Amino acid sequence: MEKRDFNITAETGIHARPATILVQTASKFGSDVTLQYEGKSVNLKSIMGVMSLGVGQNANVTISAEGADEKEAIAAISETMTKEGLSA
Repeated sequence: MEKRDFNITAETGIHARPATILVQTASKFGSDVTLQYEGKSVNLKSIMGVMSLGVGQNANVTISAEGADEKEAIAAISETMTKEGLSA
């Protein structure tokens, strides 16, 4: 299992547009990808799951991937987080 912690720096947190992009990125991989926030864990391939968490600015989240392409999944998601200005 690959895991990475992120601090959400975007003023709007993970709102609809970046959530959609994260879901699209995670969906490219066969691994199970989860987003954990405040004790709750959701499938990062589910837009409804991600939006239901209501992740705001300065939130600390953990993204984990488990499967054959877990390293690639975490690398791509990390890149997306930075590119979308969600995390520094």
